[in-house]
Amino acid sequence: MKPLAVAALVFALATPVFAAPTHTAPYLDAKGKCHAANGQFAAASVCKPATPPPAATAARCRDKTTKKFVKCGSPNSEPVPATH
Repeated sequence: MKPLAVAALVFALATPVFAAPTHTAPYLDAKGKCHAANGQFAAASVCKPATPPPAATAARCRDKTTKKFVKCGSPNSEPVPATH
């Protein structure tokens, strides 16, 4: 492949990563200020607090005695504890 074609391909793939996000709904910035869709400050009543994400279910489970991975819901299984 030609170097110019490779450079154009890399640029085309990287452009969406560096593009600024666009907001179409009112949002809170890092300082807690409410912004309207056009970027101007808006009344606090316009911005609704974000709903918390639904409780995450354990993606993986393990056997309580052998500690081997098993299908969740099987007898003697427990969710794998978080490693944070």
